[in-house]
Amino acid sequence: MKTIVIYNSQTGFTKRYAQWIAEKVNADCIEYSKAKRMDLDSYDSIVFGGWALGGSISKLGWFKKNISRWKEKKLVAFCVGASPADNPEIEQTLPKNFSEEELKNIKWFYCPGGLDYEKMSVTSRMMMKTFVKFLKAKKDKTEEDLEQIRIMSSSYDISNIKYIEPIIDYLNG
Repeated sequence: MKTIVIYNSQTGFTKRYAQWIAEKVNADCIEYSKAKRMDLDSYDSIVFGGWALGGSISKLGWFKKNISRWKEKKLVAFCVGASPADNPEIEQTLPKNFSEEELKNIKWFYCPGGLDYEKMSVTSRMMMKTFVKFLKAKKDKTEEDLEQIRIMSSSYDISNIKYIEPIIDYLNG
């Protein structure tokens, strides 16, 4: 089975996961900016990875636009975000990126990455810092708020190759 892993990465976490997946399934691994100009008809499986911010997945529109063309292929979308894998908001928020019809043709996954303020775009860095300021200014902070403030106040890395196991199982299954 011929597989391609396409990724869009801002700070390197999504690229790392894409490379791990590609290595495990012996796939081509291509950056989104190059892959969007390629003919992908020769691939049996197409894996797309983007980073998550505010419940949205970067560059997902390109992938979604092509789902109907790729109905005969095994399609995977994964996103990498700053939240731990057990954050209940992931299961509530990320499926909303897809319509019911799209979810019939693709399988989606979440992989925790982290924050790297030094590599973030100015806009992303400002959004994150603004959110942290909002949490700090909040009256009657919950324990969850305090934990988010602590975690999001500086860069961190919670990525782990173990999080690609369900993706690999699906691709091989």
